[in-house]
Amino acid sequence: MLTVKEMKDLQGKYVYVRVDFNVPQTNGVIRDTNRIKAALPTIQELLSKGARVILMSHLGKIKWKEPDPEKIEAMKKANDMAPVAKALQELLPETKVHFCAATRGEELKNAVAALKDGEVLLGQNTRYEKGEEKNDPALAAEWASLADAFVMDAFGSAHRAHASTVGVPSILKEAGKPVALGYLMIKEVENLSRCVEVKDEDRPYIAVLGGLKVSDKIKVIETLLTKCDYIIIGGAMSYTFRKAKGEEIGMSFLDADSLEYAKNCLEKANGKIILPIDTVATTSFDPTVEREIKIVDAAEGIPANMEGCDIGPKSRELFASYIAKAKMVFWNGPMGVFEQADFKNGTVAVCEAIKDLEGKAFSVIGGGDSASAAKALGYKQNFSHVSTGGGASLEMIENDGHLPGVDVLK
Repeated sequence: MLTVKEMKDLQGKYVYVRVDFNVPQTNGVIRDTNRIKAALPTIQELLSKGARVILMSHLGKIKWKEPDPEKIEAMKKANDMAPVAKALQELLPETKVHFCAATRGEELKNAVAALKDGEVLLGQNTRYEKGEEKNDPALAAEWASLADAFVMDAFGSAHRAHASTVGVPSILKEAGKPVALGYLMIKEVENLSRCVEVKDEDRPYIAVLGGLKVSDKIKVIETLLTKCDYIIIGGAMSYTFRKAKGEEIGMSFLDADSLEYAKNCLEKANGKIILPIDTVATTSFDPTVEREIKIVDAAEGIPANMEGCDIGPKSRELFASYIAKAKMVFWNGPMGVFEQADFKNGTVAVCEAIKDLEGKAFSVIGGGDSASAAKALGYKQNFSHVSTGGGASLEMIENDGHLPGVDVLK
């Protein structure tokens, strides 16, 4: 695949860049600019080559099935890209950053035409268009008509075959125009490919999975069983597997529809799946009310009036003992409700165990809540790679390295 570094003859050319500026904001104030900062190397590379850069991104969700037009307008207002343009300008003080409030039509075309060499235009939220998520051919064609080249740098959206991620590059590629990977995408593809195409020197290969529903991760579990030496399962999804083993799980979350799958999966895994052997359980998830918290072994089970909210001390030791032997670790999903002090120790234990591997093993966080946990708990810098896309990283692994937003560039 062509990379942004390899792109040539861009002076005065219009380059459409799909970025991931889906940043958290409240009342127009952006709380975290990390996703914007992650795109800067690609933007600056293009600017250094004299390109006229058109940035497009989604922000939040627009529920088009909502029958009330006023509610749709409220969703649009809450996800306006104007504050993002302001933040981008602050991060690129030497560059003129323009913003266009339109997603298509003459206003957008005129804004693009007015761009000068070395300037940036940020378009309005792609999801303002109903056809974005449906990869509408007419919408993709209109956006593609604005550009001489395309760069994909939104890994968090690479698993979605939308108009801005797949439709535009498909049209440009067919027209013989260059389509390329941005620097963020290069980093993601290189690091996650290592977790897909496993080499002998990366074994033992350990996956650590958490999260809520087993059904959300059936495909990734199936794939990892063929690639990993062991899969450690914690978090809420572990209770479905423990119920499948006949353990009492009390009020803990149960993905009942996946219970039969969990039973079959444990048999098929033949010892590859490692589950918690004790639990930190509570009578109430709510920290503002009086509650009882205690540690229970798997053998005695979780009492009927309690729910598991973290792995216990024996499980922490067990999981750490497996991780200590690893040459490669892929982690997606915390071990408990890490946002609460009473239930963060399991996730901390996983972070500590992986921290001890620094310089001795390759470690990847597959985005999502795991990345949030590592950052919140102060361990982000201890991982070899922290992915910017939870859903995309999981799909890349379960689909043997294939993603719509990557494959279209090949």
